[in-house]
Amino acid sequence: MAQNASIANNLNDPGLITLVNKLQDVFTTVGVQNPIDLPQIAVVGSQSSGKSSVLENIVGRDFLPRGTGIVTRRPLILQLINRAPLPKAQVNGVAEPVETTDRESNVEEWGEFLHIPGQKFYDFNKIREEIVKETDAKTGRNAGISPAPINLRIYSPNVLTLTLVDLPGLTKVPVGDQPRDIERQIREMVLKQISKPNAIILAVTAANTDLANSDGLKLAREVDPEGQRTIGVLTKVDLMDEGTDVVDILAGRIIPLRLGYVPVVNRGQRDIENRKAISSALESEKNFFENHKAYRNKSSYCGTPYLARKLNLILMMHIKQTLPDIKARISASLQKYTQELSQLGDSMLGNSANIVLNIITEFSNEYRTVLEGNNQELSSVELSGGARISFVYHELYANGVKAIDPFDQVKDIDIRTILYNSSGSSPALFVGTTAFELIVKQQIKRLEEPSLKCVSLVYDELVRILSQLLNKPLFRRYPGLKEKFHQVVVNFFKKSMDPTNKLVRDLVAMESCYINTGHPDFINGHRAMAIVNERHTQARPVQVDPKTGKPLPPQVPPRAASPSLGMSDDQNGGFFGSFFASKNKKKMAAMEPPPPTLKASGTLSEKETQEVEVIKILINSYYNIVRRTMIDMVPKAIMLTLVQLSKEEMQRELLEQMYRAIDFDELLKESDYTIRRRKECQQMVESLSRASEIVSQVQ
Repeated sequence: MAQNASIANNLNDPGLITLVNKLQDVFTTVGVQNPIDLPQIAVVGSQSSGKSSVLENIVGRDFLPRGTGIVTRRPLILQLINRAPLPKAQVNGVAEPVETTDRESNVEEWGEFLHIPGQKFYDFNKIREEIVKETDAKTGRNAGISPAPINLRIYSPNVLTLTLVDLPGLTKVPVGDQPRDIERQIREMVLKQISKPNAIILAVTAANTDLANSDGLKLAREVDPEGQRTIGVLTKVDLMDEGTDVVDILAGRIIPLRLGYVPVVNRGQRDIENRKAISSALESEKNFFENHKAYRNKSSYCGTPYLARKLNLILMMHIKQTLPDIKARISASLQKYTQELSQLGDSMLGNSANIVLNIITEFSNEYRTVLEGNNQELSSVELSGGARISFVYHELYANGVKAIDPFDQVKDIDIRTILYNSSGSSPALFVGTTAFELIVKQQIKRLEEPSLKCVSLVYDELVRILSQLLNKPLFRRYPGLKEKFHQVVVNFFKKSMDPTNKLVRDLVAMESCYINTGHPDFINGHRAMAIVNERHTQARPVQVDPKTGKPLPPQVPPRAASPSLGMSDDQNGGFFGSFFASKNKKKMAAMEPPPPTLKASGTLSEKETQEVEVIKILINSYYNIVRRTMIDMVPKAIMLTLVQLSKEEMQRELLEQMYRAIDFDELLKESDYTIRRRKECQQMVESLSRASEIVSQVQ
């Protein structure tokens, strides 16, 4: 042990390791999860691998619980701190520390638990009792496990400054009252610790078993397949069969590790039962390696003292490498939690009515800002606020109205029927306006449905904006206030929907009640007739003079034959072609009365075709005028009675509805989440601020 003390003075750099210890304590003391991945040495191995004996040999004291089954049921963060030995006069004339448990003869070594600040344990048996007591307090006595760590700090001149995390031993089969999934629980806990990039893995394996079956190494290779941050410890070297050794393993010829392997010899079970002093055990270990034919040439690289020196050096170098990253992560985390704490704000104090008034004013201003597109949080990824309403107007509604075809429901044969019906008992000499107006009014009424749908879509967008505003931290903080705001604003929107829908219906009714054939953009009947005649003229074949090759003037059609009593057999054409077909000559002769339902069935004559085409040109011309008008007027109507109204009257509506005998204190009652999260952020900011002060001291 004196040798260890001299080593400590030469090789140990307690400043860096103590720095990490302080950081570890900062977060554990406050009771928050450490957001920083700190360098540490995690000890893993199976229950029978000898983990506890390795740790006790490093400390030089019996202090860990022992027994059958899972003994280590919570992670133990073991911080070893080297301190200068006291003058001989202060240790009752005893030059070397002895294995005693009373304070009078052991003033140089003691332990402290983080959960009992200020209390020193000079009796290491009581340290063991406190570990058991604190473990049972979290896990009970049914051999369950808990990820909550126990922090133990040991001060001694006989240790090197070092931080180790002792983890529960890996097990396969639950025993006694252990949970059925105990293997999975332990595995997940260990993996969580050793998966951190800054963790050095101390894999403990019994040398008298096959290395390939080592549970510790197997788990370490899952997170460190190249063996870059794993160091192996081979225990029970003295129990290997005669003639066998671990030289090949130490040389890296079996499972190579960058940090190598260290063989150690621990006390056996009989030694522990006989209370063999660890100092004697370390002396026996030293003699074993110096006198063993396989290890005598490399005995300086074997044993617990060398393991402690190597771990100290590895941890110190690892901290030096990761310190810049630790500083950066502490700074980033501090900024993050400070910002969140600022958003959560302090607990509201003062006049509740004034607070609600300020929130109403701020909400109303932000609502107007979002609609007008003047908000500072403009997105470059997606449309938001008023831009989405514009999309409804100019894309969805405009294209929806343009997609309505006035002739997808009215066929040519239907138009012919309407023409006949509108002319009454006398066949019309010219195309009648009655049929045109009747059809165009029917088609204009079809615009009501997409126009009302446009109103509904804009309403949805306003509710969407409301939801986004109410999702801000301020309203998440006060669920009662958020619910009241949502109720008042949605009712206000719904109240504005009735006049908006009425105005839109009135716009459609206005267009359908008066057909303005004098509109400057409307193609009148003469122009429509000219277009149809031009089409039919171009469709007729041109007669050419065979002598000159020039086109002949169009022939005047022959004068219609005089009415005759004779009937042609070919009567399938015309309006009633099928009814007066040649097979119905008996009906014709008998002059039977017409059927109850008389429908057109014959093909259109040339004259009827021209009349239908004229009507379609007129309908299409006027319908396009109405479509343009609706695309222009419906958004204006919605803006007037819904969007603009909500911008101008939102604040007044909120004030009227929320100042009617409302319990403002109830509205401003914070959610449980906000109270809990503010406390967590305050603790985290406090911890990170202290951590920042600690790391800033290191150049």
